[in-house]
Amino acid sequence: MSAGARWSDLAPRAASGVAMAALGAGAIWAGGLIFAALVCVLGGLLTWEAARLFASTAPGRAGITGAVALALALVLPGIFVLPLLAAAVLVAAETLPRARAPFAALALWALIGAWVIGVLRADAGLLWVLWLVLVVIVSDVSGYFAGKALGGPKFWPRISPKKTWSGTAAGWIGAGIVGALFAGPTGAGAVLVPLSVLVGFAGQMGDIAESAVKRMQGVKDSSNLIPGHGGVFDRFDAMLGAALAVGFLRALGLV
Repeated sequence: MSAGARWSDLAPRAASGVAMAALGAGAIWAGGLIFAALVCVLGGLLTWEAARLFASTAPGRAGITGAVALALALVLPGIFVLPLLAAAVLVAAETLPRARAPFAALALWALIGAWVIGVLRADAGLLWVLWLVLVVIVSDVSGYFAGKALGGPKFWPRISPKKTWSGTAAGWIGAGIVGALFAGPTGAGAVLVPLSVLVGFAGQMGDIAESAVKRMQGVKDSSNLIPGHGGVFDRFDAMLGAALAVGFLRALGLV
């Protein structure tokens, strides 16, 4: 592969990345209803893409159902969250001709991950959401550039042929650095460094999981909504994986 081909996707990737970063940063800073609304839109788009990936006859309806269920989950008591989101996924699954179980797993993962992000901003505050977002972004960016520049053995070639061990390790290092920077401001202390590496790794596994679904369905991208990134799932799969890890860590009282 020539050097030009290797970096050919950098310009559209960077431009759309900057746009998403600006929108996300503004919503994170604002919090409240603005951030909750963005999370609901995200959940709806993720459900829509998941439905399209599995040939739903009504992906738009699935997306709206997911967004509405997520909005209700963000305001209702926690005991209602899982049944509500699961019900939305089951309703959407009825529009699929086959492979309903893999779709349900993918869509439920997306909605729960989006819910964790929304609750984290509402309950834990701005600083912790910034930590989560930066762990994922720095891990992804450092892994992308290290993988492109260094290459080397593949991390999991059968599922994600582009990912290398060099990029994966660089992602862990980047996540650890973010953890070190937030250890003091959050009051978490040095334990946040290994926890950040764990969350970064969970984000990488989220990326791997989505790659496995796309290979199963024989597609390159979840959609073409975001130039240089593909679909919403292609951009937020790592964030969803990291969010689930943070949800577990919060339940254990570690974050």
